[in-house]
Amino acid sequence: MAASGSSGEGPPANSKWLDAHYDPVANLYTFSSCVTLADLYGDGDCKLVVGDLGSTGHEMKLKVYQGTGLLSENALPDLPVSVTTFLMEQHEPRMPAVAVASGPFVYVYKNLRPYFKFTLPPLELNPMEKSVWDQAKEDKVDLMSMKEMLEQIRENAEMPLSVQSLRFLSLDLPEMESFVNQYKMQPIKRQTVITCMATLKKNMVDEDAVSCLVIGTENNEILILDPEAFTILAKMMVPSVPAFLDVTGQFDVEYRLTVACRSGCVYILRRDSKRPKYCIELSAQALGLVRVQKNIVAACSDEMLQSYTQKGKKLWVISLPATPVTMSLLDEKFQSFQAVLVALANMEVHMYRDKNLVNVIQTQDIVTSICFGRYGREDNTLVMTTKGGGLIIKILKRTATFHKGDTAVGAPVAQSIKLNVPKKTKLYVDQTLRERESGVAMHRVFQTDLSRIRLVAARAYVRALECSMAPVSESLQEPLKMNAVVQGMGPTFKLSLNLQNMSETRAVANLLVSFLYDEKLYSVAQPFFKAPMLVPGLNYPLVTFVQCLSTQGISDIIKVFVLREGASEPLLTAHINMPVSEGLAAV
Repeated sequence: MAASGSSGEGPPANSKWLDAHYDPVANLYTFSSCVTLADLYGDGDCKLVVGDLGSTGHEMKLKVYQGTGLLSENALPDLPVSVTTFLMEQHEPRMPAVAVASGPFVYVYKNLRPYFKFTLPPLELNPMEKSVWDQAKEDKVDLMSMKEMLEQIRENAEMPLSVQSLRFLSLDLPEMESFVNQYKMQPIKRQTVITCMATLKKNMVDEDAVSCLVIGTENNEILILDPEAFTILAKMMVPSVPAFLDVTGQFDVEYRLTVACRSGCVYILRRDSKRPKYCIELSAQALGLVRVQKNIVAACSDEMLQSYTQKGKKLWVISLPATPVTMSLLDEKFQSFQAVLVALANMEVHMYRDKNLVNVIQTQDIVTSICFGRYGREDNTLVMTTKGGGLIIKILKRTATFHKGDTAVGAPVAQSIKLNVPKKTKLYVDQTLRERESGVAMHRVFQTDLSRIRLVAARAYVRALECSMAPVSESLQEPLKMNAVVQGMGPTFKLSLNLQNMSETRAVANLLVSFLYDEKLYSVAQPFFKAPMLVPGLNYPLVTFVQCLSTQGISDIIKVFVLREGASEPLLTAHINMPVSEGLAAV
């Protein structure tokens, strides 16, 4: 495909992309779910198929591009939700059909001509609503009574009303009579609509194998359709309305459906499961969902990109520099390289391999849809549409390689290095089996040892209290703690008292410190003094000197009392074992 219509400024010299085409006025307004690349005629020349919403939302068209020009277009009756291509049969040449999901219908095109229209099965009607319209059909109820009954049904019944009843309630009184006369003879239908669509291989994994359509509906259902008869092969329920679908596997063998719902949860369903097998709670609503090998990557509205395993285990989370708009998978088959493309609201497209940012593409407008694949004869083509209706086509250079260090932004490379976890040895397996078999006995032994440790600790605490090794006051109003340290070899000793207020908010003042000792053995420089006000949490050192008077080389205990001024009972008592004076012993 020749490069044409490129932007004014060329790509940087180290860019990994070639600017093939840029048309700012292509008048394409669409999303990633409505863009696909397919070989429609089986000639090896892939076309770009786009479900265009139109600039006003009233000019919906199915457009097909070849190269840089518009090949054909077909008018659509309603806004497209999803566009995909799939093979219905094995006949040669292999020409895929185009499926367009719109409202409650799937329009199937073969050779770009209308071929079949599948309609979702109608939902169950509210019997009370049906009774009201039957009475109107027989002219047994007036308009005001009919309106009151329908409003009461809408407020109280769990089953919602049909579109016909809702339209009737929205009309003014003069318009109601003509509406009832027009529709009362027609049967009432309650119809759901399609919210997302994907394809699932029928029985082979080949690219040109027959595929089934997988449809998500507004009433929380997932339907799998037969590719030939368009009958419903399987039906599954999810707790919320599906918004994004990712499908892998084959219908006849084993398959896995990954469904991102509007509730901010991702549900994973497997073959023959009517309900989800796993549930992933995202941090916010999902704006895109892709599968990279066996891992799930979702872009959320809180500017986070998250990855999970297919069993729901979180692998990593990274923060995006702007709000994500859409995302897609880049699958480069020649180098077996897969990455995630995320279009952001700051007019950038970021490429992530695992959680590493490997490339940034600057665009001229906010990108609203991304599609990567074979276009024309070029295998690695990136097609993007913008918010203003522009079309951007880029081609990946054949010499382009992506490394974790290509950009400065992103997680450190060291975080992606896997740990060398040793394999399970026979000893480990035997120990695991022993723990499983003797779990109760091992728990009892553990509880016994724990009780013994607690008993030893309690006994040690009691001994410390009895010996006053680390005295703590028992008063709840004035909780105090004191440590005493004796320094020196004699005959003069330095006695340091560390006094601390253990209260959290209350200061303690008017405290006195007194010493009781044998005056024949010791002489204290300050046997009685007043302590400063104690602020909670601070340690206050109080220092005095003790002179040993004995020449016999003996020692005794000095008692320390901390009491409040005017009180006779001490708040705190400590016994200090004085060492033998080595200086006098030498004399």
